[in-house]
Amino acid sequence: MRTAAAIILGSALVLSVPAWSIPSPDAGDDATTGKAPDAAAMARYSEALALLKKGDASEQQAASATSAVARKAALTDSQNAYTEAKIKFATLVAENPGMAEAWNSLGYTQRKTGFYDDALASYAKALELKPGYPEALEYRGEAYLRLNRIADAKQAYLQLFSSNRTISDHFLKSMQAWVRAKSKAPGDTDPAQVRELQKWVQERSQIAAQTASLTRAGAAESWH
Repeated sequence: MRTAAAIILGSALVLSVPAWSIPSPDAGDDATTGKAPDAAAMARYSEALALLKKGDASEQQAASATSAVARKAALTDSQNAYTEAKIKFATLVAENPGMAEAWNSLGYTQRKTGFYDDALASYAKALELKPGYPEALEYRGEAYLRLNRIADAKQAYLQLFSSNRTISDHFLKSMQAWVRAKSKAPGDTDPAQVRELQKWVQERSQIAAQTASLTRAGAAESWH
């Protein structure tokens, strides 16, 4: 379900951590047709991706705006860019249904415009085509947060933690931002749920720091 409040909240949360860059499509074969996307499909993907990044840039401008008017204008520009990109990605996946990166990017624009259930369906398709796709796992976790599906968001983090520490660290920062935002304005979220996630995030942050320290120590020891 899409609401103006959901879009504003989603923007506020994501702006505390820069959006993860969208990967370019693999050079390998399309998982559905058995053929690599043709040059025209790749060109359309690049065109839609440019709009997506324009949306990200406008969102960042909104975060640093010094007036309410400037912030509103930047958010409007951001939403317009994401919406246009969403239309292009939707057309692209209709014509190239096995293009996992396009499904992931479609989910990204759906999430950014407040269509969280649609985004989850797109991420599911991307992960079906490309199991373990780290960016799709993270973006799906972001959608879970917006829907207050905390248990699912935790599971997304744990899966990323075991497979891609860079992206899991990024997602943990998003969870911290969610906690900060909800602590100030819980809205329809149970404050007890916010406190519980805050404690869990603190524990996971400590574990992440400890394991990173051990990894560095092990790497240094290997040089002796």
